[in-house]
Amino acid sequence: MARTLWSQSKPPAAASFEYTAGSDHSWDARLLRWDVLGSLGHVEGLAASRLLAEGEHRRLRGALRTALRAVESGRLRLGRKDEDVHTAVENWVTRKSGAVGEMLHTGRSRNDQVCCDIRLYLKDRLLAIHSAGRLLADELLGFARRERGSLWPGYTHTRRAMPSSAALWAGGIAEGLLNTLETLPSLWDQVDRSPLGSAAGYGVPLPLRREAAARALGFGGIDQLVTTPQTGRGKIEAAAVFWCVQLGHDISRLASDIILYSAEEFGYLRLPATAVTGSSIMPHKRNPDVYELTRGRVAALEGDLAAVLALRAKLGGGYHRDYQLLKEPLMRSLERTEEMLSMIGSTIPGLVVNRSRARAALAGGALATDEVMRRVENGERFRSAYRAVAAALRRGEEFAPPSPAQLVGRRRSTGGIGNPGLPVLARRSRSVSGWEAKQRKRFDAALARLAGRSRR
Repeated sequence: MARTLWSQSKPPAAASFEYTAGSDHSWDARLLRWDVLGSLGHVEGLAASRLLAEGEHRRLRGALRTALRAVESGRLRLGRKDEDVHTAVENWVTRKSGAVGEMLHTGRSRNDQVCCDIRLYLKDRLLAIHSAGRLLADELLGFARRERGSLWPGYTHTRRAMPSSAALWAGGIAEGLLNTLETLPSLWDQVDRSPLGSAAGYGVPLPLRREAAARALGFGGIDQLVTTPQTGRGKIEAAAVFWCVQLGHDISRLASDIILYSAEEFGYLRLPATAVTGSSIMPHKRNPDVYELTRGRVAALEGDLAAVLALRAKLGGGYHRDYQLLKEPLMRSLERTEEMLSMIGSTIPGLVVNRSRARAALAGGALATDEVMRRVENGERFRSAYRAVAAALRRGEEFAPPSPAQLVGRRRSTGGIGNPGLPVLARRSRSVSGWEAKQRKRFDAALARLAGRSRR
């Protein structure tokens, strides 16, 4: 068995090694690229702190840039004999650069190292999820524009309530998504702080210029106190998974509505062939599996959030090995959320409204409130009109239904069928896109400079 970074004489017992590190490998492997980049930023901080001579800095930087290319080509991987991603990178750099590789860990602990890796990974994944969510919102807004004239009932208690429209339905879900996406900058401010230099939670007796490493990695700042990164473990993870759960709730409702409205008893929507499966025994079936599994995976997101919250609860200050177990629910949630958003988004252009079936469902009780308001406009008091219409319905009387134009024309208030304000939502989407593009550009530019792929 290979020695660990902390081995002083004998390597750890095989059973102990497997128990503490073995199951973490598949999740740790996702951090390999980020560990190399984080190490490049750390080396820049060491050079700025005059803890590396010019030649040492140059050799370490060159070795790490070579390591990054090896990660990208698949030549550098996390092996079973490596305790963790940090071991794999440091051992590789030391093999390639000799004794200078033993200086890589100067002023650093695996504690602040993994915090840095996770924050870099988080920044990349949060922006990717943000992009997928924005694209889904845009698809829904496109659907709303196409189907602005498609009327159908709105529901309360799963019972027909009042006239609504396909545009109002899709636009409302898009707005909910935008509301969630617009909360990312607050979470981003927490993630966009470098923990490097905090070491195991109490700093190091070296003149580290922590800000230099932070700037090199494109972070907006640092965690001010060296105790913050470790005592805050799990807090950022919980906030990130909660944000994913909020997005999940938005698309779970979307999926549930699509399942319901496409059922034969409703028939308002026809599903694209790419989003349905068949039955092994019933040849007529068109099952909405994509939407059902999306709804189910959102429940799994909630389970991951519960795991993260439970892991960090009741722990005292400083580092605890329990924190290692945060990776699995965090990474699984991020990957699932991006996949769900992208998959659901790909189905929206293929949704088709059966306009005649949807409009026919407006007959009867769904128009009762329109009759009440018609009488109010003709001078009746609201409560009297309400009681009169209720009594007429009990007697089985029917009212002359307003035309579609009348239904729309009487709903010109902001956000109603006749005035949904889709251009306002489109502007919000562009603003969300602009924030995302700015952060992505800043992040990618910093990493490109570290990798030696930019002249700036």
